[in-house]
Amino acid sequence: MTEWWTYTLSDFLMFSPRTYWRLVELYNRDFWPLQLPLLAAGLAALWLAAVRRVQAFRWLAVALSAAWLWVAWAFLWERYATINWAAQYVALAFAAQAALLLAAGLVCGPASRPPGTAMRGFGGLLAVAGLLYPLVGLAAGHPWVQAEVFGLVPEPTALFTLGLLLLSGQPASRAGRALLFAIPLLCLLLGAATAWTFLN
Repeated sequence: MTEWWTYTLSDFLMFSPRTYWRLVELYNRDFWPLQLPLLAAGLAALWLAAVRRVQAFRWLAVALSAAWLWVAWAFLWERYATINWAAQYVALAFAAQAALLLAAGLVCGPASRPPGTAMRGFGGLLAVAGLLYPLVGLAAGHPWVQAEVFGLVPEPTALFTLGLLLLSGQPASRAGRALLFAIPLLCLLLGAATAWTFLN
């Protein structure tokens, strides 16, 4: 029997990259043209956070909550779990993030102290990266029909969420940030690990 330390991440992958991208393609076709209004909504949310509207975070948190819940159900639970049994647990984490965002939007007011210029700039870059995420797949040679769009799949949704949270300066407390940032960060790490196995 092979020693456990000789295993690599690719040894634990239960599906081929081709299977995954075909799943994304079928998913995109099922919900076309939802991608277009989602990108438009993302631009509107980015603008709203950037101009520091008084009630911006409340609206943004509710909208982001809906996006996380949709990804949890439509992509992770209904589709990705058919080729990866662990996706059902990721779906539960996404549902938990949706609940956290909704709760934060209902109880948090405007940031007591606006974020600094550097923090806002970094948040803006992350949010823009979340919206431009489909270009990553295009650069890797995938057709547009396999594009991973904010609000439909996990990684761009997590990236965009982190960006808006930093840009809007919410939540103000360290405990609140730890709660709202943990699942998106873990999602990005999991996505990076999966992408790494695709390349090796």
